[in-house]
Amino acid sequence: MNNSSSPGQENGNATDDMDVGRYESPRTGISVLMLFAALVVVFAVAGIAGSITASSVNEWYPTLVKPALTPPPWVFPVVWNLLYFTMALAAWLVWLTVGSFSAAGAPLSLFGSQLMLNLGWSVLFFGLKAPGIALAEILALLIMIALTVIAFFRQSTLAGILMLPYLAWVGFATYLNAGIWLLNG
Repeated sequence: MNNSSSPGQENGNATDDMDVGRYESPRTGISVLMLFAALVVVFAVAGIAGSITASSVNEWYPTLVKPALTPPPWVFPVVWNLLYFTMALAAWLVWLTVGSFSAAGAPLSLFGSQLMLNLGWSVLFFGLKAPGIALAEILALLIMIALTVIAFFRQSTLAGILMLPYLAWVGFATYLNAGIWLLNG
């Protein structure tokens, strides 16, 4: 063995690759745990929204006059599940990039706020069957998502990009909400 000093050596003792791997594994474990936590939180909110939406989707929503470009009913759960997944991934990337909740507090607070507004829209539109009030709420949601996207882009370009389809879909949902409100009095 060469006795010359190299990176990874302290006091003449070499640090082997296994030590480096063991040093990084707790961070990797925490990272995977945080990804799982982000997915659980986002899909828990999605589940609550889905339970509120379920009866109205089958009974009330089909009776409404809908605007042009309204997708078939099967599109909504497919798109929403994909969006919820990318939202959770984006939040995790912000945490991962910044490295702590305290440093990522502002962007993740915006994320949590928009997630609660997302749930609130389901309560208003499907739970209370109040498209007019839901329209005002979805406009606030759209603004909060835009602020979240901006905050995410500042931390992680990929996280910001992952939030863009959600912003676009909620913009489209705003059009659908407004159309339903106008067409159904």
